[in-house]
Parts: sequence; C-alpha cells; structure tokens
Amino acid sequence: MKNYVWKNNVFLVSAIIVMMLVLLGAVLPNRFGEIAGRLFRFTTYNFGWFYLISVFIIIIFLIALAISKYGTIRLGEEGEKPQFPFFTWIGMLFSAGFGVGLVFWGVAEPMSHFFTTPFSGTETQTEAAARIAMGYAFFHWGVSQWSVFAIVGLVIGFLQFRKKKNGLVSTALEPVMGRRPLVKSSIDSLAVIATVMGIATSIGLGVLQMSGGLNSVFRTGNATSTHLVIILVIFIAYMLSSITGLDKGIRYLSNLNLGLALVLLLFVFIMGPTVFILETFTLALGDYFANFIQYSLRMQPYVGGTWIRDWTIFYWAWAIAWSPYVGAFVARVSRGRTIREYILGVMIIPPAIACLWIAVFGGTALWFDLRNNAGIATAVNADLTSALFQLYQQLPLTFILSLLSILLILTFLVTSADSATYILASMTTMGSLNPPQFAKFVWGVLMSAIAGTLLYAGGLEALQTASLIAALPFTILLLLFIISFVKLLRNEPLPIRKADLRRFLRLSEAAKKRDKK
Repeated sequence: MKNYVWKNNVFLVSAIIVMMLVLLGAVLPNRFGEIAGRLFRFTTYNFGWFYLISVFIIIIFLIALAISKYGTIRLGEEGEKPQFPFFTWIGMLFSAGFGVGLVFWGVAEPMSHFFTTPFSGTETQTEAAARIAMGYAFFHWGVSQWSVFAIVGLVIGFLQFRKKKNGLVSTALEPVMGRRPLVKSSIDSLAVIATVMGIATSIGLGVLQMSGGLNSVFRTGNATSTHLVIILVIFIAYMLSSITGLDKGIRYLSNLNLGLALVLLLFVFIMGPTVFILETFTLALGDYFANFIQYSLRMQPYVGGTWIRDWTIFYWAWAIAWSPYVGAFVARVSRGRTIREYILGVMIIPPAIACLWIAVFGGTALWFDLRNNAGIATAVNADLTSALFQLYQQLPLTFILSLLSILLILTFLVTSADSATYILASMTTMGSLNPPQFAKFVWGVLMSAIAGTLLYAGGLEALQTASLIAALPFTILLLLFIISFVKLLRNEPLPIRKADLRRFLRLSEAAKKRDKK
C-alpha cells in the first residue's frame, strides 16, 4: 500500500507543494511573512465581493433543496438507519467543524467589535457597540459558515453512500468537469492543499490560545519556541489517536470535547449574569435575523476601511479552505440521514450551539466591561489569545476554569487534526474509507510543519493569509458543486413517501371493489 501511495499523483503533487512552502517559510521566514501580508491584502481587496456572493448563493440553494421534494432522498440505501446516534453525531460535527475556533473567538470576537466597532459612526465601548458586537458575532458563527461545509459534505455523502462511488472532490464534479485524469488530479490536489491550509490556520489559532492560557496560568511566556513545543505535543497526541480509527479515537474525543464544553458553558452561565446572558442571546438572535441579508452582502466601497476584509471575508475564506476536510468528515459521519435531515441538522444545530456559546462567554465579558469596567476589551485588543482567560479573572475558580479550557483546546485540536489526517489520507488514496497509516503519518507531519512554519514566519496574519489564498480557487469549485449536484438529482428516483403508498393502496382497494361489481 505504501508503494501505491508514492505512485499516486495527487499525493505526490500536494505533498511536495506543502513541503516546499514549509521549507521556504523555515529558510526565509521574514520574506515569507512579507509575501503573506501582500497576498492577504491583494486577495481581500480584489476578491472579497466574490466570497460574499458565493456563500450567499450556497445558503439559498441549500434552503431550497431542504424544502424541495428531493429532501427525502437518503445519504445511503433506502431504509438505512443513521450510523451514529444523534448526540454523538452533533458532537462530531461540533468538534471537527469549529470547536477550537469558537473557543478562540467566543470572547475575542465580540470584545474586539466592542473595542473597534464594525460601523464607524458607533461610539466604542458603549451599550450600542455591545449590541452590534454580539449581532455580528452571531452572524459570523451562524448559518453562513456551515452552509459551506454542508454543500461539500452533501455531494460527497450522496456519491459515497448512495451511488457507491469514492468521496473525492473530483468525482463530485464529474458531471461538470468530466473524467479526464489531469483535470481530476488537479482538482483533488487543489482540495488537499486548501484543506491543509485551512487546518493549519485552526491549529495555529489553537496553539496561540493554548500558549496564551499557559502564560496566564503558569507564566510560561508566549514565545515562538513555546508554540513549537505545543505543536509537537499535539502532533504526538493526534497521531496516537489516529491509530485507533474513526469509531474509537475521534468518537471518544468528540464526546469528551462536547462534555467539557458543556461543563464550562453551564458554569459560566450559572455563575455569570444569567438574565443578562439570556436577554443578550434573544436580542442578538433577533439582530442576526433582521440584518442577515445586509451583513451577508455588506461591502465598504463608499466609506473605505478594512473591517469587512479583516473579519467577514477572512471567516468565509477560512470556512471555504476548511470545507474539503469538514465536508468530507461531515459526510462520513452522516451516513443514513436524509438530505432534509442533513441540511437542517448541519445548518441549524451547530450554529445554534455556537451562538449560545458566544452569548454566554462573550455576553459575560461584555457585562463585566459595561457594569464593572473590567477592562477585558482593552486587554483583548492588546492580546487576542488572552481573551478567554481575561474573562476567567472575573469569575470564581479561575485556576480550574483555565486548566479545563486548556484541556478543551487541546482535545479540540487533537480531534480536528486527527479527523484531518484521516480525511487527507482518504483524499490522497482515491477516497479510501480505510486509508493506510503511512498516508496518515505523512499528512500528520506536514500539517504540523506548515502550522509551525506559518506561526514562525508571520503569526496570526500568516495564518489568515494561508486560508485566503487557498480558498480563492476552491470557491469556484463550490459553485460548480451546486451545478453538479442538480445534475445528479435530476437522474435520481425519488423515494416513495408513506402518504403516497397509503393513497396507492386505497386506490388499489377501490379498483378491486369496482372490478368485483
């Protein structure tokens, strides 16, 4: 099997490109960081509009599909039951999709918007700024991100479990792009590179926050050497986990993640300003729905500024770069569910959990700043990685909360990286559901290496740039996914509904009675 991997063009091309980026960043870190900054500005300025329109189109398509007659089609054989129980399914979605990112940004984002508002006319660090901050945070972690994951997972799951084909991105695009080997290899290589960059961004963010947490608790410092040690620990942990396979390692870690997250959520909810949190959640939810279209298509051509580019466009690009991995993983754990159940589950439940998390943690931080002048927003503006731990300074059991959060970040990182090694290995071995350990090991090494290189060369900005650049060409493929899936559905026989079956039986009985007469 190892020889087969080395003869695989997708594996070789994508691995070599990632390895070259690692070497370039390690040998010329300053130059690498400078180029990353230029590419970030070029991409966001020239193609930001494209990201926004594309994600909005995907949302409209998925909603229409869920309520259409095709919603009853199952991602699997007719009558097949879901592979994983509902709670485990949601835990796996949450952990793989954005667990570590949400822990990082749950306090950091609303406090950042509170300190520097999305609208220039709003006074900072006021009640009005707090309301806008929460509404925008809900928007960024809501339906839009998950629509990107959902479209990729839907097409791959449909092909893999209903049509009995491999789960490669190129296979999903065959109705549009054809079956030429060069085209298919290029598409799959692009998907692999985008996935590596998206995962590297998430690993890097988690490492930065773990380092900030360790510094807050143990005064370990926040140097690059600390980041690299954390990456090494994570690498060892997720490679050990990957050996146990999907049904054991990832499944158990996902349940642990969700359990730990719920413990922290309930503690902050009870010990924090509970009524304020509930009111904040309700108001922000209303603002989210009221401003959804405006925020989805908001640009700044008249007033200028970089806020949309630094936040919304980065988030959408990050989600798109993640989408080959998260989509493939979501498809893998959603076998047996109908299209309607899949879309509603993926686009509603994880975003709802995310909004609740932001309301509890971000809302509590806002309350302390507004009522007690705690200075959390100022501290977050100086160091994003300290956001969660600045909040804990205002709550009882600070030390225990900090330790549990560091553990949660670690397990989220291990779960995400573990899942990613599986998906990358699968993508580079013709969509195998049981990829070889050798392929997992190679991608585990390269993922850690690129994350470390980006942190070493340019920190947070380099991490953001990696997602943006990788996502740009893949955004075009996402739009082609829609066309491809429509073509696939046109040739798919619809399942017989129970109501139609009962009606058919009634008509048959009536016909028999008429014949007897």
